[in-house]
This record gives sequence, structure tokens and C-alpha cells, in this order.
Amino acid sequence: MAQIIDGKAVSAAVKEEVAKETSRLKDEKGLKVGLAVVIVGNNPASRVYVNNKKKACEAVGFQSFEYAMDEDTTQEQLLDLVNVLNRDARVNGILVQLPLPAHIDEKAVINAISPEKDVDAFHPVNVGKIMIGEYAFLPCTPAGVMRLIASTGVDITGKQCVVIGRSNIVGKPMAMLLLQQNGTVTICHSKTKNLKEVCLGADILVVAIGRAKFVTGDMIKEGAVVIDVGMDRDEEGKLCGDVDFESAEKKAGYITPVPGGVGPMTIAMLMKNTLTAAKQQAGLE
Repeated sequence: MAQIIDGKAVSAAVKEEVAKETSRLKDEKGLKVGLAVVIVGNNPASRVYVNNKKKACEAVGFQSFEYAMDEDTTQEQLLDLVNVLNRDARVNGILVQLPLPAHIDEKAVINAISPEKDVDAFHPVNVGKIMIGEYAFLPCTPAGVMRLIASTGVDITGKQCVVIGRSNIVGKPMAMLLLQQNGTVTICHSKTKNLKEVCLGADILVVAIGRAKFVTGDMIKEGAVVIDVGMDRDEEGKLCGDVDFESAEKKAGYITPVPGGVGPMTIAMLMKNTLTAAKQQAGLE
């Protein structure tokens, strides 16, 4: 039976580290850390995320600046706001909550954010830095996954690592981070053949495809580390992940639950990125 990787506990430890460092820098250097969050429209899930980010800022001692814009906000208006925030010295990190309304080009908005304030690490400059291993920020979810793997004490070096999913937000950067830790990495996707066999070879399996309970226990190597990035609803409407937890738990050595696994880590790593941005902008790192 697998050991449960407690994302709530690990994320609380990250936030505590950030809070202590923020307090120390404020006392010693007078540094104040500020995160601007922009939300466009009335997406209920986005509103929940934004509220959670505001609470996290409060918990670690950051200033939080929220900019709520109407659904019919034009792309030009949004880009104007981003440019204002790029120049605002109180703002160390800028986060534009995705998804945006259909009439706004997400890529144009991401590209408009200053790379130094891009705490989501979505800007092409930051993506490129991740590729060559010279990054300041990591995308929050993959960074959180790495911290969860580290909490197990399992050394990634030499391990067979399988990532299911090739998105720019999770799959691709996840593969890069595992590679940088000397894992041997395979990326799988909808066109992968013999997926079950590939998964059965994985010492570390990261699943991020958005299909409820897709990975089952018979696809998992005995004793593997299984990280479930999914957030889905099952046939009864209950929250679940991309991994069938019940059958997977019997085979895995370590496994993340949903909820309470990867989810809490994303916001914790966002706080860490914002602190890093503030220190760099102040010439302290």
C-alpha cells in the first residue's frame, strides 16, 4: 500500500519558508513584496483561484493587488494594464488569470508581461531559460511536483520517468525538470503506442492529461512514485484525478491524492516565485 504524499503539509512548509524570508527582508532591507493578479470576466473557477491567491499573499506577508476587468474588456485595454503593471515598482509579480475570454489572444498577453515579473514562467524568455537550465522562475505546478517528489526522499538520478501529457504549462516543463535532475524521461500523449507498457516501466510517473481515472493500477510499476496533476469529476460528480487512486494505491510506493496533492503546491510555488522576483528586482539575488 502506497504512502500518501501530503501536498497540504508540503505546501504549508513552502509558505512558511516564504513568510519567514519575506519578514526578514522587510526588517533588514525594507523590502515589500507585491503580486498583481488580473482577472477578466466572471469565470467561477477563476474567481476561486484568484481568491485563494489573495489569501496566500496575506498568509506570507505580501501586498496583493487585484484588477478585476469586465468580460467585454478589449485586448488593448488589458495590454495597457499589463504595461502599467510592468512599470509599477510596487508590483514584483504579474499574473493574468487564464483562461481569458475568447476574443483576447492569450499569447499576446503573456508576451506583454515583463519576463522579470512573469511569476507564472509562461513568457517565451522564461520558457527558453528552463530549456537551458538557467531559469529564475519555474512554472508553478511542475515546480510543486518536484518539491513533492523531493519530500519522498526518492532520488531522481537514473530513474525511468514517464510524463503523460505534453502541455506547455505542465507536461513539457515537467519533462525538462526531471531531465535536469538526471532522470531518463519519456513523454507520452494521445498518439503514444503501448502506453500501458511504457507506464509499467516508470519509477516516477507524472500524469497530467485531464481524463478522470485514466491511469489504473495495472499500468503502474510496483513501488513507483505516482504524481496525479489531474483535477476532474468522476461519474458521481466527485472530485478526482487522472489516476484511479483506489487501484493505483495498491501498487505505488508513493502517491498524491486528489484533492490535497499537487493542487496546494501550485499556489505555494507562486508565492516562492514572487519572492524570488522581488529579490532579483532589488538586486538581492
